[in-house]
Amino acid sequence: MPATPAWPPASTPRLFVNTPLNSGATPVIDGPAAHYLLNVMRIKPGDPLLLCDNQSGEWLGIVGDTAKRALTVTIERQTRPLEAVPDLWLCFAPVKKARLDWIVEKATELGIARLVPVITERTIVDRINRERIEAQIVEACEQCGRTALPTLADPVKLPALLRDWPAGRALLFADEEGGVPMTALPAPAPAAILTGPEGGFTARERALLLAAPAVKRMALGPRILRAETAAIAATALWMAQHGDWGI
Repeated sequence: MPATPAWPPASTPRLFVNTPLNSGATPVIDGPAAHYLLNVMRIKPGDPLLLCDNQSGEWLGIVGDTAKRALTVTIERQTRPLEAVPDLWLCFAPVKKARLDWIVEKATELGIARLVPVITERTIVDRINRERIEAQIVEACEQCGRTALPTLADPVKLPALLRDWPAGRALLFADEEGGVPMTALPAPAPAAILTGPEGGFTARERALLLAAPAVKRMALGPRILRAETAAIAATALWMAQHGDWGI
């Protein structure tokens, strides 16, 4: 006998919605999401969708009524609970548009819990398009299977970040002038990683960092890394050492 096809299929679209989900709920999807589902994915009544609300996990829904610019989904059952991601923040100096998108996308895929843009003396980009970054976060979560969105903090200047740093959270400073390899750093969650801008931190900023009680100097190998490479490399190292990659 032929094998019973998996349900829902692996190709089922995943989507984050702003409506709380539960069994029997009938959320309406409209706007760009509806356009994508109806005109790109060619969704039709009876097709499955996986929906997440960033509160209760992932749910299986079945498409009901469709219109030109909207569709209704009936929620059948929960497929996954809300995940508990490792409590790691990525504090990074914003870089130019495409590279910033890359940092946000990859850090989200790796499991970061919070993204914190940090304005330093050499930061070229001192403003961020919050709406654009939040869209990147959602898209990355939909693609990689996350059920919880990382939070996005407002940009903060480095002195203010250090002044208001929460007690009990280690701040791993990626120092180009040396430090301890991640494998030797006692820095389990809650923790944060701080990477600098193009051109690195200034001498004054390094002095501020080294004087902060929460800071631990972290080495990222013998080569000078681009700002975006350092952010993602450090995140990956921490996830392998202290995160949930062993699950």
